[in-house]
Amino acid sequence: MAKTADDTIAMRISKVLADRIISGAIEPGARLRQDHIAEEFQTSHVPVREAFRRLEAQGLAISEPRRGVRVAAFDLGEVREVAEMRAALEVLALRNAAPHLTAAILNLAEEATKAGDKSRDVRSWEEANRTFHRLILAPCGMPRLIATIDDLHAASARFLFAAWRSEWEIRTDQDHRAILSALRQGNIESAAATLGRHVQWIGQKPVKTASGKMREAFAIVG
Repeated sequence: MAKTADDTIAMRISKVLADRIISGAIEPGARLRQDHIAEEFQTSHVPVREAFRRLEAQGLAISEPRRGVRVAAFDLGEVREVAEMRAALEVLALRNAAPHLTAAILNLAEEATKAGDKSRDVRSWEEANRTFHRLILAPCGMPRLIATIDDLHAASARFLFAAWRSEWEIRTDQDHRAILSALRQGNIESAAATLGRHVQWIGQKPVKTASGKMREAFAIVG
């Protein structure tokens, strides 16, 4: 029973910390202090250590000998890797989902795209964008594939928030509309090709770090 309780607490801690890391509230390189986190969640070190392991498995934290656990940094190479993985896996999911996509599902996906077009901040846009992708991919009936894609979307969100946390450029997503149009016409290959290209587009902009210096930030914005 104690083990189950620890697992439940660890899951809650890892989810809260993951949300903070993804949103940029905890910056890359920041140390995750076991004592402080145990105190915050009023628990022992056991579930905190398990939460750290979960974050490491998601690529959000790294454990360093004699230095503890830190929030993982990322670079352009990692952004590209996630973009390429998303392209391959989302195209696979879409091809398997396409026969099960109904008019109602496609209408909901269109509404998600419209919501994204109206978003005034990066968080609401990312939520609408993720909803669009989830709607057209989930009917593939491949839960392990969808779980992996979900993890990649979390990584994409982290890159996105790091680049556009302080400001957001309103955009109209023509790719989403092209994907929906192709799916409604039964042109699965066209939809898949557009999706694969769409999720590999990487945006770039200068951002100010916590120390006040400027650096180039890269983000998947599809």
